[in-house]
Amino acid sequence: MARTSAALLVAGLTFAAATAVAAQDPGAVHRSAHHDYRVVTVVDGLVNPWSMAWLPNGDMLVTERPGRLRVVRDGRLLPDPVSGVPAVFARGQGGLMDVVPHPDFASNRMLYLSYSKPLAHQDSSTTAIIRARFENDALHDVEELFVARSSGRGHYGSRIAFDGAGHFFFTVGDRQAPPSGDLESHPAQDRSNHHGTVNRLNDDGSIPGDNPFVGETGVEPSIYSYGHRNPQGLAIDHAAGTVWITEHGPQGGDELNKVLPGANYGWPVVGYGVNYGPGRRIHEATMREGWENGVHVWVPSIGVSGLAVYDGGAFPEWRGDVFAGGMAGELLVRLTMDGDVVLNVEQLAQRMGRIRDVRQGPDGFIYLAIEDRGGEPSPIVRLEPAN
Repeated sequence: MARTSAALLVAGLTFAAATAVAAQDPGAVHRSAHHDYRVVTVVDGLVNPWSMAWLPNGDMLVTERPGRLRVVRDGRLLPDPVSGVPAVFARGQGGLMDVVPHPDFASNRMLYLSYSKPLAHQDSSTTAIIRARFENDALHDVEELFVARSSGRGHYGSRIAFDGAGHFFFTVGDRQAPPSGDLESHPAQDRSNHHGTVNRLNDDGSIPGDNPFVGETGVEPSIYSYGHRNPQGLAIDHAAGTVWITEHGPQGGDELNKVLPGANYGWPVVGYGVNYGPGRRIHEATMREGWENGVHVWVPSIGVSGLAVYDGGAFPEWRGDVFAGGMAGELLVRLTMDGDVVLNVEQLAQRMGRIRDVRQGPDGFIYLAIEDRGGEPSPIVRLEPAN
């Protein structure tokens, strides 16, 4: 499959380091193209918040990576976590990660959650997805839909998104398999496992018959695309039918990618990053004919996590734009798109802390989950129009 024809944009950015979430003046107006905005704290006191979701009654759900699913009701964080969450491998990058309601949640009450599942051997874990019925602030009838054929120290991926056609996509990272030796044999290039993949299932966990590798011997049939490193942003532009991911590069080379069925995104054979520390070369080249290239690449890396395609009414001039969170960069990036081409890049909400998740709320505001690296309590904030 040919790589995308979209221009590759490499952003050379520098960032000021910060050791704590910056205090925000709720009255301060931040200037930006098209819309000025304020940053308003929604709720505080969360520990490693990883994901946000809203229910039809207005409740907001938040996952905390140590293994808790929390409820924010009427602007207040309920003191007791939701019961029924399975035991998680809460070490390093592992823990409870994404939470996404089924599109028909109002009638079926189903939630989907991803987490690092402990494995019985090697004191290790893997990415897993469950669904459960949410009633009376508890999970019931928990059903395991997916357990990745992968193991390692980190890089779980774990984002989930529904496509509106009865399927959901989800990501699995490369589990920090070293990018050394024979790069062509790296687990992210081996489709007999789930390392470094975007996957697609029916909402009941079964395999869609039109997945690109269904019927191929020795290939995991859930795989939709492969050759990824650690995709921690996933969003679907339902108007255009486009699946977007952001994925971590190593030292340099974070990417925004358009996900295409059956495509190979090259990790670790091609890319723009180098090894941590000494900066030694990893890749054979920056691209290869027939493989997909990044639509946008960040050098240096911003530590991408959380992704949203904006279609709300609060910021009408931003409709269709892609918003990517940055942890190392401590900023929100707005990318103006023309199909697969990035026309403009703007930095927003800078130096507030590590942005772990980005979501559009039902009110049309843009919500950010701020994570403290050391596990100190941190907030969820939102961008509101200044006028």
